[in-house]
Amino acid sequence: MKKSLTKLLGISLLAVAMTASILPIRVNATEITEESSSFIEAEKRSEAFEFQEPEDVQIDNLTLDKEQNNYPVVLVHGFLGWGRDEVAGFKYWGGTTDLQEKMRDSGYEVYTATVGPISSNWDRACELYAYIVGGTVDYGEAHSSKYGHDRYGRTYPGLYKKVSDANKIHLVGHSMGGQTVRTITQLLSEGSEEEKNYNQNNLSPLFEGGHDWIRSVTTIATPNDGTTAADANPIVDMVSPVLGVLGSATGHNSLIQNVFDFKLDQWGLTKRDNESQFSYLERVLNSSIWSKSKDNACYDLTTYGAQELNQWVKAQPNIYYFSWTACATKESFLTGYQIPQPGVMNPTFYKNTLTMGKYTRHESGKPIIDKKWWPNDGYVNCISENGPKLGSDDVIVDFHGTPEVGTWNAMPTLINVDHEDIIGRFANVKGWYLNLCKQLSSLPQ
Repeated sequence: MKKSLTKLLGISLLAVAMTASILPIRVNATEITEESSSFIEAEKRSEAFEFQEPEDVQIDNLTLDKEQNNYPVVLVHGFLGWGRDEVAGFKYWGGTTDLQEKMRDSGYEVYTATVGPISSNWDRACELYAYIVGGTVDYGEAHSSKYGHDRYGRTYPGLYKKVSDANKIHLVGHSMGGQTVRTITQLLSEGSEEEKNYNQNNLSPLFEGGHDWIRSVTTIATPNDGTTAADANPIVDMVSPVLGVLGSATGHNSLIQNVFDFKLDQWGLTKRDNESQFSYLERVLNSSIWSKSKDNACYDLTTYGAQELNQWVKAQPNIYYFSWTACATKESFLTGYQIPQPGVMNPTFYKNTLTMGKYTRHESGKPIIDKKWWPNDGYVNCISENGPKLGSDDVIVDFHGTPEVGTWNAMPTLINVDHEDIIGRFANVKGWYLNLCKQLSSLPQ
C-alpha cells in the first residue's frame, strides 16, 4: 500500500506538538533535509515507497502449501502496547482496522493477548501464560523475592483455556512481544530450575516445563539482540514518541483523556482514584524500578539485557521459528550515517532513528556496536531482528520456501517499512497477516 507523506507528516507533527507540551522531544533534522527541498518533492518520491506485500517476498512459495493444522494464533504486543479495550478503541494490531477480526472473518482463529507494556520479559511471559490459560498471574517466588515485587498479579478468565500438547497455538509477537513469546516458549518447554529449586508452595505449571503447547514462534521487528535506542536513550525519550502518536491517532491526547494501563500491579504502581493520567505516567516514569532493577522492559530491550535473555532462552528443537525484519533508513551521502527514508518513516521516530543511525560503542563488558547496527526501522536495529545472536547459539537460516524446525527461518527483509507500518498503524497490512496465517496453518501438526 502506498503511504502518503503528507498524511504522515500531518499526523506525526501533531503528535510531536502534543507530546512536546508534556514530555520533551528533540528532533535533529539537519541530516534529513538533504533528501528534499520541499514537501511537494518528497510527496512525489513517496509514491515509490510501497508496503511490501507477502507476494513480493514469496511467502506463498511454501512447499507445505496445504492446511495441515488449525491451531489458533495468539498476537502479543510489544513495548508500550495495550489491550483491545484501551486507547479509545484504536487497536495495537491494525490501528483503525481490527486485524484480529479481519483474520477471524477469513476463517482463522486469532486472539489478542495483553501484558504489561513496560514490564520485563519474564513478568510479561508470566502474564501471557495466565492470560491464555486463565487464572492469577504467578511471577514465581524465586523471581519475585529476587527483584522485590509481589509474587501474584491480576486474574484473567483465559482466552484459550484448552491449550495443551494436543491443542497447540502459534505465537506471534511484534517488537518486544517477540522476546516475550520466546520467553514463555522456553519456560513452557524447559521450566525454570531456579523456581523449581526454591522452597515454595504451589509451583506454577509454567515453571515445571514439559509442555509441548507451541507449534511456532513468529517475531516481527523484534529486538532479539536488543536495540541501541534503549542503550542510548532514557525511558522518557523512548515513551514520548509512542504515546504522542497515540494521542494524534485517536483524535485526542491519550495521556490525559484516555486510560493507558501500565499494568504494574506487582510493583504497587496502580492508578489511584482521581489520579490524572499525566500524574500516573509521571509517577511511573519517576519510579525507582528503572534505576535500581533489571526487572523491566527498558533493561531487557538494551543489547546487554537481550544478551542476558538469549543466554537462557533458546530455540526448542520441536518448534518452528520465523523472524521478520523491517527497515526504513538509507545511508546519508553526506555523512555515511543511516537516516530516515523520506516518505516512509513516521517523523516522530526521527530522533531515535538518527541516534541509532550513528551510534557506536566499544565498551568492556557490553556488546560491540559498529556501523552494521546503523540500519533500523525507527525503533529497532535491522541486524537485531532476524533472530538472537548475542549470547545465543541458535541457528539462523535464510528462508527459501521450506521451513526448518528448531531453527530460525529468517524471512526476507521488508524494505521501506517502519516499526509500526508492519502492525497496520499507517499501512494496510490485512493481506500480509492473512498470508501469515496461511503460512502458519501449513505447518505440520
